Amino acid sequence: MADSNKLINETSPYLLQHAHNPVDWYPWGEDALQRAIREDKPILVSIGYAACHWCHVMERESFEDAATAQIMNAHFVCIKIDREERPDLDHFFMDALQAISGQGGWPLNMFLTSDARPFYGGTYFPPIRLHNRISWKELLLQIHQAYQERRTEILEQAANLVRYLGDANQKLTVSIPNMGLNPEDRWTPEQAGKVFQQIMQSADTLEGGFGQAPKFPQTYSIQYLLRYHLYHGESTALDQALLSLRKMMRGGIYDQAGGGFCRYSTDNEWLAPHFEKMTYDNALILQVMAEAYQMTSDSELNRVAEQTVEFMVREMKSAEGGFYAALDADSEGVEGKFYTWTEDEFNTVLGADANRFASLFDISSTGNWEKVNILRMKRSLEDWAKEHGIEMGEAIAQSTAARTKLLKARETRVRPGTDDKIILGWNALFNQALSKGAIAFGQPVWLELASENMDFMLTRFVDPHTGAWLHTHKNGISRYPAFLDDLAYLVQALVYLYEPTGKLSLLQKAKEIMEHVLTDFTDEAGLFFYYTPASHADVPVRKKEIYDGATPSSNAVMAWNLYRLGILLGKNDWKQRAFAMLEGLHENVLRYPTSFGIWANLLLEISRGTEEILVLGEGAVEALQQILRHPIPNHVAMASEKSSEGYPLMQGRQPLQGSLLFYACRNYSCGMPERDLGLFVNAILTKR
Repeated sequence: MADSNKLINETSPYLLQHAHNPVDWYPWGEDALQRAIREDKPILVSIGYAACHWCHVMERESFEDAATAQIMNAHFVCIKIDREERPDLDHFFMDALQAISGQGGWPLNMFLTSDARPFYGGTYFPPIRLHNRISWKELLLQIHQAYQERRTEILEQAANLVRYLGDANQKLTVSIPNMGLNPEDRWTPEQAGKVFQQIMQSADTLEGGFGQAPKFPQTYSIQYLLRYHLYHGESTALDQALLSLRKMMRGGIYDQAGGGFCRYSTDNEWLAPHFEKMTYDNALILQVMAEAYQMTSDSELNRVAEQTVEFMVREMKSAEGGFYAALDADSEGVEGKFYTWTEDEFNTVLGADANRFASLFDISSTGNWEKVNILRMKRSLEDWAKEHGIEMGEAIAQSTAARTKLLKARETRVRPGTDDKIILGWNALFNQALSKGAIAFGQPVWLELASENMDFMLTRFVDPHTGAWLHTHKNGISRYPAFLDDLAYLVQALVYLYEPTGKLSLLQKAKEIMEHVLTDFTDEAGLFFYYTPASHADVPVRKKEIYDGATPSSNAVMAWNLYRLGILLGKNDWKQRAFAMLEGLHENVLRYPTSFGIWANLLLEISRGTEEILVLGEGAVEALQQILRHPIPNHVAMASEKSSEGYPLMQGRQPLQGSLLFYACRNYSCGMPERDLGLFVNAILTKR
């Protein structure tokens, strides 16, 4: 093994993977940046993540090659960045690459001037020239030569690029909207209908999902379709949402043996994923499955949700109560090897039952992907049961037993690597999924799991000396200042966990964090939020993240937080800011809802109005849980055995001895309290 480089003392599994490369890698920091200035060398920044297949390929082909490393070490100061540890730097350099080439992806390789301004970049480069694509060594030598011979031109190009990125970031909103908006006049059911139509234009009505391969789950769009159906009775919206979920649940993107979803599908049929499994993907899909189940009581949704949580607890949960970031796509240097099966392997595990289950899981001698088989269900379990003359209960039992055998056999294989760093924002997303799923699927143990995880986040991600919020945790150490998405998702998780538990301490913690974000992340116009806090100084441009990506737009979630907490805490200025944020992006949301899905769902909610639910009296929390099992996505809810005058929904309302009181309100205006739970729920659902 080669001598270690400067990455050897890092905690990131991705950086540690490169710690014995012959490349003299540095982590991002003053040591590397000052060396570049001192030696007047350009900087090579290479960004990836532990579960990235093509990152591993480029490492094997180039970064482990001594001759290539010699060129890199001689002519560049080389820096490795884990995009999940430093998403702020990843966002900036990805924006730079897209401005240069119109493309993006990982590994992200960016060349910087000695004062750390980007001027050229790309993604994967092969070790030899291939299909008219320049080789990595050729590119290194060309960049070195250009930096020596055309320095003035490169410096000017870098200055223009940084200026362009800064200007583009500031021009996200052309003007500051009126902060005294009347939402009922601005966002209407007709506009919600336009969003629905735009989403359906890209819908794949045969295979589910949206657009062509590669296909991502796009849970925000599915969520919008579910809610649009609920509030507008549009059957095609429900059909497309359920089709998308069923195709994913039955496809290869879902791990049929072990549970859990992969990042995306490389084909239209959801057969062949890139096999990495990320905590955030499973969180987002679980949330939307919970909403779909509330509307349909579909048993397949229930089974897959249970299997997904089982996977997360079995393979992704730390002893401390946090959830790891990801599982690798590769094992033994081969993408997907851990998850695929030859026909002989499948038959050996299932024995006499193999032929019957081969028709369920699409197993053949020729394979369905690169001469091996990815487990998938080309039809429903119900249809398979009918074909084999099996009662549905027995089919569930038999298929579960088969999955268990396959999983047990698979555990003897060499496992993919686990990226065992724990990220605050991703944990908050999964915490939301547990809170929502616990109620929707009737799983009280998930609520206990969410509470345990919340305790972990609220203690491990706070600097004990300064009180500052932090971004990652590993081996007992938390690092890097928290970003906007970390704290936005955490506030949302606190709200979701507060509702079914009634713990006002959670609501107060959400308020405390919101006030911190308002102080430390607000832009100069007092409207949107920067991705990095004001104290964060080592990224050239403070980005404002407004689009949804693999995870929800942090500004969109902040708008949701301002709106919901504005109602719960009686802060009208927070509500008005949420309205103004949505107004600032109004045209973009209507035109491009698949890129502004969280914003679109907020627009839909405001256009319909928000149910304010209050339950008072002994057993109020348990009664509220029963209410929330029904599909009422656009709501705020409070439950208490006694009134609390500090909250406007409870203002002037007292519990009645020996009786529960149920209030349905809008803008704090409530009708007479109902005492019968069933009648109250029926009234809410009917009014909807």
